[in-house]
Formats: sequence, structure tokens, C-alpha cells
Amino acid sequence: MPLRYTFRQLEYLVAVGDAGSIAEAAARINVSSPSISAAISQLEAEFGVQLFVRKHAKGLSLTPGGQRIYNKAKHILDSAASLHDLAGEISDKARGPINVGCFVTLAPLISAALRRSFTAEYPDASVTLCEAHHSDLLHKLRRAEIDVAITYDLEIPKDVGFEPLAELSTYVMVSAKHRLAGKGAVHLEELQNDNFILLDLPMSRDYFLAMFYNTGLRPIVSDRTSDTSVLRSLVANGMGYSLINARTRTDMAPDGQKLAYLRLLGDHTPINIGLATIEAAYKSRILQAFEGHARTKISTDFIIGMSTGPKVGRYKA
Repeated sequence: MPLRYTFRQLEYLVAVGDAGSIAEAAARINVSSPSISAAISQLEAEFGVQLFVRKHAKGLSLTPGGQRIYNKAKHILDSAASLHDLAGEISDKARGPINVGCFVTLAPLISAALRRSFTAEYPDASVTLCEAHHSDLLHKLRRAEIDVAITYDLEIPKDVGFEPLAELSTYVMVSAKHRLAGKGAVHLEELQNDNFILLDLPMSRDYFLAMFYNTGLRPIVSDRTSDTSVLRSLVANGMGYSLINARTRTDMAPDGQKLAYLRLLGDHTPINIGLATIEAAYKSRILQAFEGHARTKISTDFIIGMSTGPKVGRYKA
């Protein structure tokens, strides 16, 4: 009996099941909402099963029958994707799709450059990028929405493997006109009377605030932002100083004002950037290729798209 549905329709079904709404699924896979709606309607007509129910403002949820079909569709798509691995093994080439997640502060700096260099080395690879907070990346790994995450070693759970690639120190970021801008390195005590602008992201905020508390200091938090571009502009315009690990290659804020990066002196624990994956006995050839490529592009001495500044580590006076 010929199939009267397509892999594409199954992909749309799985996308809506993962996202919980047609609009969100459309945004994630870059397909119009009407196309997804039509595909779902066609599948429901073909199978004679209602796949989703609408929950008012909460979007869509799978019916019990829809959940079973969703599970089988996901299995079919995973099996189809494994054909890329088989082809790669036969031809000894890494090919096919890979979904890469990246921590939000790192994504603007390294994800595009890493994708470009990876696809230049593996032209048969198809890379999809997404950026998210650390906890969201872990959630996406567990739901198999991404294959690997480039993130920090913050509260990594037992079911997630983490391979550290580079050790990053913390820098003090100030305006180029700040009284300490020319020092090169400072202690937090030298800034205790200045306004502090906090990078207000889950886990990141605790990491930075702990540096003060471990030193017996309390920062004067004047502003908070979850956007590193806004953070850089606030600092560059003299609104206060901040702490940051992901250092750009330019000393310019987005609005054109100049910044200065100072090494943070003291016994402060560095943070590691690396690759997070779900612990599994088998890794696809394309994932193995991406991990190998990332190791050549992210290290303590060099990080693609970023400035590592002077040798990182713990700076003591």
C-alpha cells in the first residue's frame, strides 16, 4: 500500500509536539504556520485520529492517540536520519544534519564562525544553530532538540556529559574613560564604591555575585540586564563597571563607545567552556566530527570569534 503521507509532514507533527504551538514550531523550523496547519490536518484525515487539542492560551497538546503517533513519528525520523550515518560510514565522510545549541552570551561571538569553519571542512553537513540559557540547553539536550551544546560547566547534571575545552578568567569591564581603565589589572576592592552592572542570567548572576561575597564585599548593583550588548553599552557610557568572561575581539560597545578590559586580580575560580551532550554509548559520525572540529577551534589559548586576552587562569597580586 503506497504511503499517503510524507516525512516532511511527520517532521511538522514532531515540531508542533515539541513546541506546543503551531506558531512556535513555525518559528523554530522556519516554515509558515499555514503549511504546518495543513500538514497536521492532512495527517489527521489520513490516520482518522485527532492529533492535538487546543488548550486556550496554553497552545496545543497531544491527544493520547496523538502522543502514540508522535512517538512513532519521532522514531521513524530518527531511523531515517541514521541513514546519513550509514552513508557516512560507507563513504568515510561525516554528513547530514546536526543541531547545535550555544549559551546566549557565547552565541553572538562564536557560533557563526564555528558553523562556517565546520561546514567548510565538512561540506555535506547541515548545521542548525540555536541560542538559549544554560538550563534551557540542558532541557533541549534531554528532548533531543539539539545534539550538542556549547556552554559553561555550571551545575552539569549526571545524565549529561561535559567535555571542557577552554578555561576562561573573569574580566572587569569598564569605560575607556574610567579612572582605572589604564591599569591593566585590578582587585574588586578598588571598585567597591563604584556602581556595578550585573549580567542577570540564571546561574551567571550567582557565579559573578559569589566573587564579591567570597571576598567579603557587597557590590552596589545599579543596573541589571540579561543582554550582553546592552551591558557593554551601559558600561561604555560610564554607567558602571561589570564582570564578564566572554570577551569580544573589539573594544567597542555596540553604540560605538569604547571599553577597557582589565584582568581581575585575586583567587577567583575560572569557568570552563565546553561541549555538553547526553551520555550515550553511541554518537553519530556527524556529532563526532563536530566535537573533533570544536576541539581545534576552542581552547584556552584560542577561541574562534573571541579574544582570550592574556593567558587566563587565577590572577594574584
